[in-house]
Formats: sequence, C-alpha cells, structure tokens
Amino acid sequence: MTVFPSLSRRVDGVTYVRHRVDLADGDFIDVDLSTVASQRAVVISHGLEGHSRRAYVLGMARAFNRAGWDAAAWNFRGSSGDQNRLLAFTHSGASTDLAAVVNSLLSWRTYREIVVVGFSLGGNITLKYLGENPAALPPEVRCGVAFSVPCDLQGSAKVMAEGKNRIYMNRFLADLRVRMEAKSGQFPGRISMEDYGLIRTFQEFDDRYTAPIHGFRDAEDYWARCASRAYLAGIRVPTLLVNALDDPFLSPGCFPRQEASASPWFHLEAPDRGGHVGFVSFGGNGDYWSERRAVEFASEAIRA
Repeated sequence: MTVFPSLSRRVDGVTYVRHRVDLADGDFIDVDLSTVASQRAVVISHGLEGHSRRAYVLGMARAFNRAGWDAAAWNFRGSSGDQNRLLAFTHSGASTDLAAVVNSLLSWRTYREIVVVGFSLGGNITLKYLGENPAALPPEVRCGVAFSVPCDLQGSAKVMAEGKNRIYMNRFLADLRVRMEAKSGQFPGRISMEDYGLIRTFQEFDDRYTAPIHGFRDAEDYWARCASRAYLAGIRVPTLLVNALDDPFLSPGCFPRQEASASPWFHLEAPDRGGHVGFVSFGGNGDYWSERRAVEFASEAIRA
C-alpha cells in the first residue's frame, strides 16, 4: 500500500495553471490550479519532499474536479521547481503558508466553500491550520480531510528511526540532501553540508537544520510546538483524519482517539489497511479509496 502507488500509479486528466503567491516575508509559493468553473474549491497540501504533480495529489485533484470542484495544489517552498528566496523552507508547522494560499485563492476567484485536504506532513499542516486559531479561519473554509498524518511528530520520528524503516528514511534523507545542498549554495556560510552522510534520523536532521533555521530550540522543541495533535481540540469545522493501522511511519500517538471521542467536529478513521498515503483501490474510474472518501466527507459536511 505504501510502495505500490508511489512507483506505479499514473494519473491523467488534470490540467494545471500556475499562480504565484508572494508572501509577507519576501518569499513565494507556487500554486497549481485545475478549474471546472466552480464556486467550490479544494486546497491540497502534499507530503514531505512532494509537489503538486505527485500521483496522490493529482488523483485527489482529479476526483474533486470530477465532483464539480476546482482544485488548488500548492507546492511547498522550493518544491515547485524554482528555488525559494529565503533560507527557510516549509516544515511541519507552517500553517501560515497554507493560510496564505487559502487567502490568495479567495482573492483570485469567488468561492462559497473551500475544503482543505492534506497528506502526511501536509496533513499535519492542515490540521494545525484548522485548530490553532479557528476564529481566524475564513468563513468559506467549511471542512478538512487529512491522510497518513504524523500528528505525534516525536513518536513518528522515533518509529522512522527504527531499522524496519531504514529504506524509507534513507530515501527521505537523500531527497533532503539535494534541498540542503541547494540551500548551501544559495546561502554560503549559513549552513554546512559537512558530514551530512552521518545523519541517520529525522532527529539529527531537524536538530541540525529545521530547528535552528526556523527558530526552534532543537528537534524536540520543533516537534512539540508543531505537532497537530495539540491543536485538534480547537477544530470547529467538520474534519476527518484517516490513518491506516498498517502505516509504517506512524506511532501509537498518531491515532488520537481521545480527541475524536471528545469533539463533535474532529473525526478519526483507522482502517486496517492503507499504508502511508496509499489507500489503493482498483477498477471503476481510477479513483483511489482515499479520494472517494475525501469527496464524500466534504460533500456531506457542506450539505449539513
């Protein structure tokens, strides 16, 4: 479920038009918009080292387009193909970046309803965005859906450091190395690539790069302040989190059953199978189960 779609899935039928969002801090975000002339839109946030053309993003955009929604897939800073302007990059707590995308979308077109959908790291950003300051959400933001979310960042980092996940960890670190090498060339003397090959875990990477670049004391401070589990109680729009029990990236703390049972707004589904950003299904029109579930939840939430 985790490996197959990332290696084998191809999604056709989505045509993007790129829009650039200039941010208040001087940086930018590129948003790819697929429109069907709707007054409803989905805003899709990808996972770590992903982008708007990953199959799972395209699949979600296509499913919402087919259901009569415009789709806006945003690329995290530096993930669109153009290097971003600042040393900072989009991390697990960058809900202000998502807010800038939503606000820009509302300024470009007239939308009555917006749903925010996120995967993995983008799912953590999505849940944090919905729960950290619910009174500040635009009224058009009506619901949220998130898949495969490490909402307990510390616990998930520990799981990823286990030997069984070495193949995944090595892939993430290789992708992050490319990013940090580009940053090192862009900002000489600001960061070092010396002994990068000795980094084996997210804790080591976040201690060295993510935390100091973004104003956190260390990796544990970054995780504690950015983990979306701490913000779930604040959610005030219908929100669904789907984390599969066979997801190899998630710790027990990534299944917030207590928060779901205590909230009329936040809902948790934990299917036996799905992997990490997988949820594969065959037949029909090519939509995966996660895409059908997101469209179904959003449609029901807005009708209610």
